[in-house]
Amino acid sequence: MAKKIYADAAAALDGLLHDGMTVAAGGFGLCGIPERLIDAIVASGVTGLTIASNNAGIDNEGLGKLLRTRQVAKMISSYVGENKEFERQYLAGELEVEFCPQGTLAERMRAGGAGIPGFYTKTGVGTKVAEGKEVKEFDGEEYILERGIRADLSIIKGWRADEAGNLQFRKTARNFNQPAATCGKMCVAEVEEIVPVGSLDPDAIHLPSIYVKRLILGAPYDKKIEFRTVRQREAA
Repeated sequence: MAKKIYADAAAALDGLLHDGMTVAAGGFGLCGIPERLIDAIVASGVTGLTIASNNAGIDNEGLGKLLRTRQVAKMISSYVGENKEFERQYLAGELEVEFCPQGTLAERMRAGGAGIPGFYTKTGVGTKVAEGKEVKEFDGEEYILERGIRADLSIIKGWRADEAGNLQFRKTARNFNQPAATCGKMCVAEVEEIVPVGSLDPDAIHLPSIYVKRLILGAPYDKKIEFRTVRQREAA
């Protein structure tokens, strides 16, 4: 079995990064984002990136770090809120954005990983999302053609993995990580814990090791949230 576990994010990404590449990134907001791998991409100085991700984190967190350093040329995303730099670059014409409905984006990644070049969906029919796309009628209803996403690199965050790369996600942190992992030519994962082979229940594996080419232990993590909301204490 080829070595999959690397000492750190920089080592795991060695030889994989180049200008103008396409990266599929897992995560939703700040939940389940591959932050160690993102930091290593920032440090590498690679530029002109196309990134397929639900959103781009928030200012100075997650993929927002790559926007701040102007390393991203294009985002394929479903949501741009909460990131003022994302908004500023887009409105200034400095960043190309391909808006994609959330479910469609997940399916585009899944389809790319499954070798499906395109699929038809009703989502977006009659809106700007449909502009320039083929429209086909099925059973009297219109559908638009969406292309599967194939990335040069997938970066994902998992909860636990065994030494072979079989991986588990934790609850909603699974989000886009699973489809993103499958659609890249090379998938690099960071996890909170690595356990011996045989420690994980085979029926509880969310991502088989065949998809995970390189693996790092990213812990410990500082669990960040996008908004800290507290209730006013009521008078006794």
